[in-house]
Amino acid sequence: MKQSFTGSKGFTLVEVLVTVVIFSVGLLGLAGLQATGIKLNHSSLLRSQATLLAYDIIDCMRANQGSSKANLPDYAIAMNASPPSTATNQADQDVMDWIGTLSQSLPSGDGSITLNGSRATVVVQWDDIRNPNVPVKSMTVVSDI
Repeated sequence: MKQSFTGSKGFTLVEVLVTVVIFSVGLLGLAGLQATGIKLNHSSLLRSQATLLAYDIIDCMRANQGSSKANLPDYAIAMNASPPSTATNQADQDVMDWIGTLSQSLPSGDGSITLNGSRATVVVQWDDIRNPNVPVKSMTVVSDI
């Protein structure tokens, strides 16, 4: 006895094609999530690095402040300003090293230090090329020395 399945020819092929399409869309969504995660992880790394570098120069200022805090004004530097070309004192050396580390550790990294008495405001700025919405990021730390 022979059975006839005339109405179901190619039905399993359609099921397989629909499954492949659904599976492909799921994998594309997963790849998008992975790309977003990598981008945000890199931004977080840069922010952490900027924080560490800001506190690094503040620690240098505390270590070299002297008894009367007379050395603190030597640490002042404006954003996009060139650091001292030669170090005449420890503050110049610290600023030169800090600006050099900023430019090496952060993409287009730069920083500024302003002083108001013994209160220091340190701003670290960098380009976050993986985040086109806010390409230039900055972080500000205010500390009493």
